[in-house]
Amino acid sequence: MIRDNQKILNRIHILVDALLIVGSFLLTYYIRFRSYFTIRYKWLYPHGEWGSVYQYSKLLLFVVPVYLILYYMMHLYDPKRSKRLRTELFNLIEANTIGLFLFLGLMMFFKQTEYMRAFLMIFYCLNISSSFLFRFLLRKILIIYRKKGYNQKHVLVVGYSRTAERYINRVLLNPEWGYHIHGILDDTMVVGSKYKDINIVGSTDKLKELLATNNFDEIAITLSIKEYGKLEDIVAICEKSGVHTKFIPDYNNIIPTRPYTEDLDGLPIINIRNVPLTNMVNKFIKRSIDIVGSLCCLIIFSIPMLIVAITIKATSKGPLIFKQVRVGLHNKEFKMYKFRSMVVQTEEEEKKAWTTQNDPRVTKIGKFIRKTSIDELPQLLNVLKGEMSLVGPRPERPYFVEKYKEEIPRYMIKHQVRPGITGWAQVNGFRGDTSIEKRIDHDLYYIENWTLGLDIKILFLTVFKGFVNKNAY
Repeated sequence: MIRDNQKILNRIHILVDALLIVGSFLLTYYIRFRSYFTIRYKWLYPHGEWGSVYQYSKLLLFVVPVYLILYYMMHLYDPKRSKRLRTELFNLIEANTIGLFLFLGLMMFFKQTEYMRAFLMIFYCLNISSSFLFRFLLRKILIIYRKKGYNQKHVLVVGYSRTAERYINRVLLNPEWGYHIHGILDDTMVVGSKYKDINIVGSTDKLKELLATNNFDEIAITLSIKEYGKLEDIVAICEKSGVHTKFIPDYNNIIPTRPYTEDLDGLPIINIRNVPLTNMVNKFIKRSIDIVGSLCCLIIFSIPMLIVAITIKATSKGPLIFKQVRVGLHNKEFKMYKFRSMVVQTEEEEKKAWTTQNDPRVTKIGKFIRKTSIDELPQLLNVLKGEMSLVGPRPERPYFVEKYKEEIPRYMIKHQVRPGITGWAQVNGFRGDTSIEKRIDHDLYYIENWTLGLDIKILFLTVFKGFVNKNAY
């Protein structure tokens, strides 16, 4: 039943998307060529009359199928139970951006570009806005519908483990996903005992019987890593029943959410860590953007940097630039540059001290430039030298690296990429005197999920929420 409902929902979704594309296209034509502004100020368009709506509508024979294919490729028709709205928005923007360039290419091929630039931009904005609004409303309707007990996905959990607890916790915290867990099968727990009101209903030997007498939509296998010897038999029983089966591994503290898999002549291999920036193409793209971006930033911020430099020299004794040894790519040490924001200290004093709120070592101008992150601007020179990147995990001092690598699992993984001036942890508020564990979690997410789009997103967020931060002391 769930699968039939999903098929019906997808067909409706595709039909509505097609209608929205057509509607956005026709509205764009009206705004661009028939609105009051266009008619009133026709002298702004000196090259004669534009085509009729019928002539423009012919383009829909290309636009509608291509956009629907792009939406499918960007996973916009995948089940939405646990998919985030912002992920859908990003996928929608990505699909429409590709469509925009395809559309431009087609117009250039047929040499029909006279009025198309403004037309395409209006269509791009309207189509994204209308499609996103539809998805937002659909999501809200489904949430209300599922919270009332409709459109539920009935699940049986096999195996009690820490993974089972995490899975159940997430399902119970998100009733809008529409999952209803009927019970847990486990060989180590007492029948009748509970976890969060979910009963242990029997041992795994009971699986075949329950599948024959119940209409489950999904089996979630959450065996403890010590019980993986049973996995093959349990999967075989589920496969014979035809029920959809998911395996939720009990080693996600070792292997990342999105593992990098290889096929070695038919033998599957799961890499413990997927680092996209080990790819030569990705490294070249990121390094090129670092060089161009740092040069542009040095030009843009040259006057503010000059003003800060003069103020520092005029208000406190000591060097203008503070150089501090940090650990970077492949655990190599380098000297990171900052505008000096503290009184001069001995090397022994500064290498072990962590800056705290109301730190007496910070100068008056230092408080301002640290709060606004202006003190970080000289690191653009580190970026040009190839020691740092515009975006990446923040580099740490050798003393703290030695300390944290023994205390925090996976800490040293951050050195598999170049450190950055800003990063995913920083735009999420983890800078200054905040949780090191949370910071590392965010750094690892960035390392394993790097894309050019993520870098752009972090730079964008840095402008709005990364420069001034309450945790920057």
